[in-house]
Amino acid sequence: MFPEINEQKKSENFHIALLAAYAIGLHGIEALIPTPIPWLRLGFANIITLTTLLLYGLKAGMTVTLIRIFVTSFFTGTFLGPAFVLSLGGGVSSTLVMWLANALFGRLFGPVGLSLFGALTHNIAQLFLAYLFFVRRIEAIVFISPIIILLGTITGAFNGLVTSLIIKKIEETKEAKKAETVAL
Repeated sequence: MFPEINEQKKSENFHIALLAAYAIGLHGIEALIPTPIPWLRLGFANIITLTTLLLYGLKAGMTVTLIRIFVTSFFTGTFLGPAFVLSLGGGVSSTLVMWLANALFGRLFGPVGLSLFGALTHNIAQLFLAYLFFVRRIEAIVFISPIIILLGTITGAFNGLVTSLIIKKIEETKEAKKAETVAL
């Protein structure tokens, strides 16, 4: 009746669901942190997106991104509103660009570089969508762009560094488990 799912696929699906839950949790925690600009976000959930991309690939990374955006928009009451549109556009485009940059230049940039690509893409996509759908005043976009891009660069570098540490810890844990298995 139902197709068989092997144990590895079940484990991967569980990990992706867990990563999505972490991203949602980080998004919620981040909402409690005061920022210099009211609608500015630090993008901590993107740590989880990038980690997922590096561990499981584009499909899993995009799944985590979409689950986070949809679930948090329902919780915050922004579903289909301006914040949702900006979040969806920024999240999808940055996930795609980080994946593409990793596929083409992964060894060259590493998690910090990929996160910077993602942050810049996220900011540009949101500024474009804000202009296209909401603001329609290019001078307002030009005025706010340097601030948004500067803060995005800082948080993108931080998020990439944290992602590097997470990936390193995961690899160390895998190696320890392999060594433990061999020892048995």
